Amino acid sequence: MTTFCDIVAFAENVRANVAQVIVGKETAIDLLLVTLLCGGHALLEDVPGVGKTMLARALALSLGLDFRRLQCTPDLLPNDVLGVSIYRQGRDAFVLQPGPIFTHILLADEINRATPRTQSALLEAMGEGQVTIDGETRQLHQPFLVLATQNPVEFEGTFPLPEAQLDRFFMQIVLGYPTPEEEARMLQVLEGAHPIGSVGQVVDGGTLPRLQQAIWKVHVETSVREYLIRLANATRQHPELTLGVSPRATLALFRAAQAYAALADREYVIPDDVKTLASPVWRHRLSVRPESMLRGHTADAILQNVLSETLLDLGD
Repeated sequence: MTTFCDIVAFAENVRANVAQVIVGKETAIDLLLVTLLCGGHALLEDVPGVGKTMLARALALSLGLDFRRLQCTPDLLPNDVLGVSIYRQGRDAFVLQPGPIFTHILLADEINRATPRTQSALLEAMGEGQVTIDGETRQLHQPFLVLATQNPVEFEGTFPLPEAQLDRFFMQIVLGYPTPEEEARMLQVLEGAHPIGSVGQVVDGGTLPRLQQAIWKVHVETSVREYLIRLANATRQHPELTLGVSPRATLALFRAAQAYAALADREYVIPDDVKTLASPVWRHRLSVRPESMLRGHTADAILQNVLSETLLDLGD
């Protein structure tokens, strides 16, 4: 029987292993672990060179799961993602040549460089864990995780992800620049061979479905549930937003708070768990009014305003 101690041990082993490669990104690693434990998908958005791709590789190696990298370009076709049926003369039949999506961890590098048609090829896989090829539905490997990266400062030759696609991503993770101290440590670590070459498996990634089931056992008090619902409604009624969070987003934050509590070796969610995770789980799902964007108001800033104005009701 899976216990919270198993989840904590799993997380500690992955953290320590990935930290050999990625310096000073403990928060990003924890958010990725929450995504994993919730069976979601993550969008890694930041400027080039901060370690997005290396983080994905280190995670896959730590879990010992199959890993494929898909370099997104404008000429990439849906068949290049899903696979294609090829006629085999010896069998006198069409045989599926599986695409890179038939893996455990798929890194969709620079996803916004793919056309909307190709981006949409990921929707069914991310939402239902299956794909339909030539009218036949095929189940994907479990666990299945899409890690997509995109560069927020380069727009030439890119296709912004539509709201429906963004809503499929459980979390948006921003790495940020390292501090001077962290950058000094990074240079020290990289003096010899790159540490990614020595990173190996430290946990059994096949146990993830069992750990994911255990997350549901984390208790969420009624007052915390109502607080979460009030936060969601506040985004839907906010004057600076044209689009608030969806019910899928509400459930995502609920589930993320449970996983975050389990990582802290708690059997219950506290309001601070919800506050900590609100931005990474919700910010990419919000649509800010153009006039608010011109005034420099971001989804993150609006969310912080919502969090500060929405109080937890503890009852009488």
